[in-house]
Amino acid sequence: MDLGIAGRKALVCAASKGLGRACAAQLAAEGVEVTIVARTEGPLAETAEALRKDHGVSVTPVAADITTPEGRAAALAACPEPDILINNAGGPPPGDFRDWNRDHWISALDANMLTPIALIQATVDGMIERRFGRIVNITSSAVKAPIDILGLSNGARAGLTGFVAGVARKTVQYNVTINNLLPGPFDTDRLHSNIRTVAEKSGRHVEDVRNARMADNPAGRFGHPAEFGAACAFLCSAQAGYITGQNLLLDGGAFPGTL
Repeated sequence: MDLGIAGRKALVCAASKGLGRACAAQLAAEGVEVTIVARTEGPLAETAEALRKDHGVSVTPVAADITTPEGRAAALAACPEPDILINNAGGPPPGDFRDWNRDHWISALDANMLTPIALIQATVDGMIERRFGRIVNITSSAVKAPIDILGLSNGARAGLTGFVAGVARKTVQYNVTINNLLPGPFDTDRLHSNIRTVAEKSGRHVEDVRNARMADNPAGRFGHPAEFGAACAFLCSAQAGYITGQNLLLDGGAFPGTL
């Protein structure tokens, strides 16, 4: 299927690796010009070069912390009128809620709620004027099925979900959609870190925890980042203009509910 987005411009956050990179790669494969943002310049430059080589499109790397006003300004200077915005930021660390103070919560909210809202504010009116816009927020399956050690993430991402639910119904008449992608266990550095945390606290071997996690999933495995990227690209497609305000769960069937 031709997704009808060749020549569009995308701003993809936290895109040097993991799910952000997978989204940028699939958009680039569709002919989208991508601006990718991440904090660390080396891996970001390597990703940019790989995407150029593999897909032959313009790729602009911006080494910046997207969770800061300065970082967002740098990203928007490089891509001032994106047709596609992929909001993504590393999740806050796992832990026990008894150990978190106000600073921990403010940091989580800044990264996983207020930053995507700020980027939506900065770009959505231009999308409305051009009558095309696709905004995808990478959140977490924990929005639907909270994970006890990820309380900071549960709270911040649920706040973003509530915000999007209202705004997405205001923009769709202009062919501007806003949706959330909720990843379950995908084979990324973030997952590996969480598995190590569980192993350390439980006194089990990392491989034992990893294998148990895979066995518990109905798919019997972790997700591949490329699968996530493909789902993201479709939500950004010309054909997805009637999908807005949705929370699309990609978890191999782990969530047992019907809604």
